[in-house]
Amino acid sequence: MKYSRITLAVVAVITMAGAVLADLVVPDLAAQHAFNDNWPPHAKFHDAQYMVMTVLLGAIGLALLRRGTNPRGRLLCAAAVLSTPWIGMVVALVFPGTATYDPEFHDRTLFVLGLHGQVFLAIILLVALIVASVAVFRTTPPEPRPSWPAREE
Repeated sequence: MKYSRITLAVVAVITMAGAVLADLVVPDLAAQHAFNDNWPPHAKFHDAQYMVMTVLLGAIGLALLRRGTNPRGRLLCAAAVLSTPWIGMVVALVFPGTATYDPEFHDRTLFVLGLHGQVFLAIILLVALIVASVAVFRTTPPEPRPSWPAREE
């Protein structure tokens, strides 16, 4: 069990760092991705979304390795997994050169309250997940803490 846990932790850390290093940090690789002048803004947006998602998924993987089987933990991890693409979409907007659509598609892009339709949907779903997560804390008992150190499985 310890080998499995260590292996999963290593994969989670690589998942967190891999895309960011390859797509944004390492110059020769980043020139093919985030800093590729031939990529339109919307392609860069999805690359940024992917980088944010891999960081979040790696972090969730590490959190799951530490979680027990308490219903609160399971529900919060489910909310974290479900929020990953939507957080990735919203955070991708802060990356340089990204856009939710390419300029030639402006007239065919849906906007809601001045926001790109998918960004609007992302915000609505993230608010719903936050409300559900708060409700989890109010309605689900916390995981009992052992009175002695937990034994390694």
